[in-house]
Amino acid sequence: MQAVVGDHVHMYSRSIGMVDRKGEIVEVRGTNGEPPYLVRFDDGHQGLVYPGPDCVVEHHLSEERR
Repeated sequence: MQAVVGDHVHMYSRSIGMVDRKGEIVEVRGTNGEPPYLVRFDDGHQGLVYPGPDCVVEHHLSEERR
């Protein structure tokens, strides 16, 4: 999995009653766009994310990727 600052992370809930979490990647701490990612979630909290199988990176179309 690779990402750049500005991409979004969608973490799907794994249990009934839990909600999905979405956020923006504000820092990439791995090499070559690899995890971990510092993510600012929609509720304002920030956390270090090591994406698992329940996580999708939604790429932001920047000038670099066009």
